[in-house]
Amino acid sequence: MAVAPQMNRPMPVIASIRASVLAPLVEQIDRRSGKTDLLLASHGILRSQLDDPYAMIPMARYVAIFEEAALITGEPSLGARLGTLFKPSDIGPIGVLFSISGTIRAGFERLAKYVNTVQSATSSGVFEEDGNLVWSYRLEDARMWPRRQDSEFSVVASCQLVRSCFAKSWKPLEVHFEHLAPRDRSVLERIFRCPLKFGESANRIIVDGRDAARLYRQEDPALSAVLERHVAELVGKAITPDSISERVRALIGIYLGHKPITLPSVAAELRISVRTLQRRLAEEGTSLRHLVRETREAIAATQLEAHVQKARIAEVLGYADSTVFWRAQKGWSRRQG
Repeated sequence: MAVAPQMNRPMPVIASIRASVLAPLVEQIDRRSGKTDLLLASHGILRSQLDDPYAMIPMARYVAIFEEAALITGEPSLGARLGTLFKPSDIGPIGVLFSISGTIRAGFERLAKYVNTVQSATSSGVFEEDGNLVWSYRLEDARMWPRRQDSEFSVVASCQLVRSCFAKSWKPLEVHFEHLAPRDRSVLERIFRCPLKFGESANRIIVDGRDAARLYRQEDPALSAVLERHVAELVGKAITPDSISERVRALIGIYLGHKPITLPSVAAELRISVRTLQRRLAEEGTSLRHLVRETREAIAATQLEAHVQKARIAEVLGYADSTVFWRAQKGWSRRQG
């Protein structure tokens, strides 16, 4: 999740982000190295673009620059550290909405609902599991990899939002990351002060159900309504409407391995009938089964390349066991052949 100025210009269809969000990164590289301009140029970016609040860059370049910045500065946890400096004002009206929310649940629901006003091609959602609240964040394009820095920055920044707006001493029940565990987890352990899981299907923050529901303040309904309308306008201008398959892919990324992904459950989330969902997916030449398989294949490819045990991959992808995963793999191979 990137920092973005309060702008009303529309986001283009390509997965993009405001160039100005690179400013904190550039500041860090300037302090430690003379390679800033070379790094930016190697990714087709000019320093002057960072001063233009309307300039856009592809999300893939932002992710790649973030990863390379961590190498140049010699700080593997650069994204996490920058996340601890995050403020509600860094994401404009969405941050204000988060800060005036009466409960942590309401704050995360708003963050998930409006994340695409800050950056496009991002899946974020909130759901309940075992009585607890789960907030999920994931860049939709599996080809944007590695992306540890963006993931850690986004999750730490979201945690920091809770601490600055609700309770300074708050900590999650558990935190999940889609990348594999780094050699040194100490920075993340100090920040979160809770169990960490790696190699998951998405990045997640698990919030104790009691913490999520606790009322911290009474909202000002009039102020909330004004901000909601303003942010809703930004959502309408940010990107072209998603196709039904894109919306379904987003839900799959949020729930995979944690909730059953069925036609009735997905249709209920989209507030349409099962028959309408099937028809609209068919019109786009796809199906729920095909989209689930695509998502599983993309995640499995990344984890197999990293030599993750198949039993663990099966768990992350929502398979009963490694045997079922092995059979699915054979099916994928036959289709590709």
